[in-house]
Amino acid sequence: MSLKEAALKVRANAYAPYSNFQVGAAIQARSGVIYAGCNVENVAYPEGTCAEAGAIAAMVAAGETELTEVYVVAGSPMPVTPCGGCRQKLAEFGKSDVRVTMATTGGVEQVMTLAELLPGAFTQDHMAEE
Repeated sequence: MSLKEAALKVRANAYAPYSNFQVGAAIQARSGVIYAGCNVENVAYPEGTCAEAGAIAAMVAAGETELTEVYVVAGSPMPVTPCGGCRQKLAEFGKSDVRVTMATTGGVEQVMTLAELLPGAFTQDHMAEE
């Protein structure tokens, strides 16, 4: 199954009763395995989980910590970009040149790298002692 197919498939499982905005994300780990996640809303809005975060959690739960490609899809008129928090989460596990494809269910796609999505990312290098 491709990243696109995995993201589209998991999107159907999104729990979005409040916004009706279903998002699916699939990430490929360094091993080549694909992990998927969907958004999960909560009536207390800030307590929801983004699709990208779900896919990352599945990857980490499986014992992997590096992603090499990302695909995010939503039923929107234009490709939906990961939120700021998810951009930082993706940058935690992917190198700056990782390809992120953002897509609509209608087939429109936009591709950017993690560095383009999150210039000036906060990284482990910032945590080093002087």
